[in-house]
Amino acid sequence: MVQSKKKILTNTTIAFLPRGRVTFGNSAGKGLLVEIEKNPSQGPEGKVLVSTATYNEKDNLKPLVEEIRNILPQCHILVIDDNSPDGTGELADQLARDFGNIHVIHRAGKQGLGTAILAGMKFALENDFYCFINMDADFSHDPKYLPFLYEGMAANDVMIGSRYVPGGGTENWPASRKFMSANVNRLVRFLFGMPVKDASGGYRAYKVDILRKANLENVKSRGYSFQQEVLFRCFRAGAKIGEHPILFANRRAGSSKVSMKEVIRSLSLLTWLGIKAKFSSNP
Repeated sequence: MVQSKKKILTNTTIAFLPRGRVTFGNSAGKGLLVEIEKNPSQGPEGKVLVSTATYNEKDNLKPLVEEIRNILPQCHILVIDDNSPDGTGELADQLARDFGNIHVIHRAGKQGLGTAILAGMKFALENDFYCFINMDADFSHDPKYLPFLYEGMAANDVMIGSRYVPGGGTENWPASRKFMSANVNRLVRFLFGMPVKDASGGYRAYKVDILRKANLENVKSRGYSFQQEVLFRCFRAGAKIGEHPILFANRRAGSSKVSMKEVIRSLSLLTWLGIKAKFSSNP
């Protein structure tokens, strides 16, 4: 039998509403009384959360949510929107009203991909999920791979949707992007000693238990380098890492949000972190 309970929310904290919707305390920090309903929809080991960060993804969000729900119907979906001016956040709220097990976090503005993924991980940690899956909202990450990443949790703590294992690849990438991606991965393997082919891809599944051990409070990255740093922290925490081949496609709609300035900043941070890790047990 589904159990419901009441909870007072303060300081813009997050809570479940019936059928999986989310609400916040107001800007003055006043408490808001809501009903919280636990939904029994879950995988064989426990609840699964698929998280996606959005900024101006209105054209992609609804078809993405529909595909996720068709392919992995037992999962919960979390949308983290950075106040998209195109109405993505409002669409996410509408989808939460229309469907079950959809949650929305609204943030005041663009705060970086890394902080959005961290918010999703924190949501998974605080709400007793078994598995956290992160994917892009622009269809660069095809939802058809979700079952393979989730099934990989039986033998691994982290599963990477990998472009660089046999069967994986990229679609319509310019040579410059392929060169940059390949060399970032070589640098990360050299700095951190992780035996993975694709350390920079963001299509991943994590056991929430390994996230508890990964010292996420120490994460320094906020942008492009976040994926590599979190993988390294999971590796240092003892994670067994698996990779499943994916074809990474260019986004269906909208434009890329990663600038060369961000790439350079991220590479500098990773180099600093790698050097520090060689001399510290808790970088």
